[in-house]
Amino acid sequence: MLSLRVARARSLRSARRFHASAPWRKVKYGDMTIGVVKETLPLERRVAQSPESVAKLVKEGFKVVVEKNAGAASTFSDAMYEAAGAAIVDSDKAWKADFVTKVRIPSPEEAAKIENRTLLSFIQPAQNPELMTQLQKQGATVFAMDCIPRTLSRGQTYDALSSQANIAGYRSVLEASNVFGRFLAGQMTAAGKVPPAKVMVLGGGVAGLAAVQTAKNMGAIVKCFDVRPAVKEQVESFGAEFLEVDFEEDGTGAGGYAKEMSKEWHQAAAAMLADQCKDIDIVITTALIPGRKAPIMITKEMVASMKAGSVTVDLAAEAGGNVDGTVADKLTVSDNGVSMIGYTDLNSRLATTSSSLYANNQMKFITSIGPMTNKEEKGVYQIDHEDEAVRGMLVVEKGKLMWPAPVKEVPVVAAKEVDDTPPPPPDYYGQYMSSSLRLTAGFGAFLGVGVLSPHDGFTNMFSTFALSTIIGYQVVWGVAHALHSPLMAVTNAISGMTAAGGMYVMGGGLVPSTGAQAFGALATGISTVNIAGGFVVSTKMLDLFKRDSDPPEHYELYAIPVGAFATTYAISHGLGYAEVDKVAAILGGVLCIGGIGGLASQDTARLGNVLGMSGVSLGITSTLFTLDCEPATYAQIAGVMGVGGATGLTVARSVGPAELPQTVAAFHSLVGFAAVFTALGDYMHTVAVHPEALDGLHLGAVALATSIGGVTATGSIIAYAKLAEKMDSAALSLAGRDQLNLGMAATMFGFMGHLMTNPTPGVAPVSYTHLTLPTKRIV
Repeated sequence: MLSLRVARARSLRSARRFHASAPWRKVKYGDMTIGVVKETLPLERRVAQSPESVAKLVKEGFKVVVEKNAGAASTFSDAMYEAAGAAIVDSDKAWKADFVTKVRIPSPEEAAKIENRTLLSFIQPAQNPELMTQLQKQGATVFAMDCIPRTLSRGQTYDALSSQANIAGYRSVLEASNVFGRFLAGQMTAAGKVPPAKVMVLGGGVAGLAAVQTAKNMGAIVKCFDVRPAVKEQVESFGAEFLEVDFEEDGTGAGGYAKEMSKEWHQAAAAMLADQCKDIDIVITTALIPGRKAPIMITKEMVASMKAGSVTVDLAAEAGGNVDGTVADKLTVSDNGVSMIGYTDLNSRLATTSSSLYANNQMKFITSIGPMTNKEEKGVYQIDHEDEAVRGMLVVEKGKLMWPAPVKEVPVVAAKEVDDTPPPPPDYYGQYMSSSLRLTAGFGAFLGVGVLSPHDGFTNMFSTFALSTIIGYQVVWGVAHALHSPLMAVTNAISGMTAAGGMYVMGGGLVPSTGAQAFGALATGISTVNIAGGFVVSTKMLDLFKRDSDPPEHYELYAIPVGAFATTYAISHGLGYAEVDKVAAILGGVLCIGGIGGLASQDTARLGNVLGMSGVSLGITSTLFTLDCEPATYAQIAGVMGVGGATGLTVARSVGPAELPQTVAAFHSLVGFAAVFTALGDYMHTVAVHPEALDGLHLGAVALATSIGGVTATGSIIAYAKLAEKMDSAALSLAGRDQLNLGMAATMFGFMGHLMTNPTPGVAPVSYTHLTLPTKRIV
């Protein structure tokens, strides 16, 4: 009893501290209690917070109370919440929390329990004026999850409308297939042929696109219709057909929603849909207009024209429905045998996933009220009207109506006087002269390199650099935008050729005998991790673009030419044909270029990935043949590369689709480290064995490799941390940040110059040591 009184007294003091503060004042997280109440609407199985989100809120410092059995319908037990750090309480205590979290729009009785405290829930203020009036009279503060500014990029993290619509679109296809009397995918069996189902999705928003993707993945023939022309490309990227009305009118509305169309457009659309319905097996509708009754897209006449056994799924049933005749929360059958689904609890039919995503939206929004706008002091709750996300979702503040949020004023630019004077004719001679002079300067630069070149080795390297720069620019420029992520994965895997440099530094027999050789082995090992893992990641990324309708692929057959060449190359090398080494290296480079060029389209992307693998394989093989090492050293190389390759394969195969981008960044950091270790090993080896070779050119190469490798490694680590949400994705804002970067860059270049102009073993190590440090700090 005594402990219960103490806890109750502490809770009362906490509530007084929270409510004594005006919303714009800072309140420490430790002084706030977040309540999780049980949903009472029939058929609703979701809950506002999951055990995972509760654990994160508790970690931030909040106290969390959960109503008994609030998450039971979502398979979240009370014990799971207690393990996450929450206290299990009765309904009254959960509603008495400072900040109540909920899913569904509160009933008048539930709204009364909020009193003058804070609520975060779906509200739909335009459709619920009586609820808004009640909350104002109570002096409550209310955030509406459905009022997030959807054009705000940061707001996507809190966008529960999208996270829930995605699940509803997916579930709609499952519900349709459950009622439909055939497979969705076509089949040819000894018993007969089953044609694929034809699915038409109306609305290309988040729910519609999710339905398109799911139906396509299940093997159906899918068509999609939307009033927004911009949706066409997204629909076609899933392999579906985009239906268009023979009437010019753009239906793109504010905030990315669809707007209401003209009478003439509706007539043209109705004619097109009426024709389509005669041949369609499943119709899924998702058309909604904010603040308005859902438009009727499928009329009774269209339903009557559909075949017996067809299915309609109306995701807009709760707002009146897009299909004439849909009954909310019911499965009805029309006179001609069309099953009409009007379920409004599609999200609750995937309650665990729906609750987890919704809880994540709420948790991230709660922790952004303050930290996002008050970076100097963490762990405080503070309503900031300058924060677009917070202000957009704030519909009532201490009883004052705050909805709708003010629209940012666009600066009015004074109209300029129209000058009717015709423009002067183009100076074609001047344009050609300017281009000619730029080309002259370029020619002069090339000639200057020739004059300053110390020997033919430098000139050969410059030739390779110049040509590879032009080739790389041309092939990357042609890559399709949708394939930029696989492009990064493939180029990253190819960059693992830093292993070649590491192998040249390796030696000592079965194990390295010097520090330089150890650095070479380390560089080779981590480069191989990147090669093996990188190509597995690129393959996984390209698999995401693969469609069921794509023809079968047999890229394993490309092992025949690679194996045949490698075998012939080994024989030729053994017979003393020295030039075959150079030809093998050239072929490897050509294949790597072809691999990147293959990503220009989805039709050749997977071939490009295979060509990249082949190019790297031949590059490594030609390097091994030119080493001329002792058998024991070859065994060391095989062991190092074997361990590195196995590690890369294991890591890459363990990651899911959502973790592929950060995995590419993590692998790429290994390339940077490999460059640093190779440069360090080469420098140490040269100092010990050939100190006379430490000229300015050699040290310049060492300095560049170290600097670029350091920037690559640290930059990739930061990219990984941001993509994996292990650190804030916002740009680091420090006082004098640009000056600090410039200072460190100047220091780095200063030591590079000092290293190159003092090529003596006694002076260079000092410059080299200082060179690596600012390089790694600058990122």
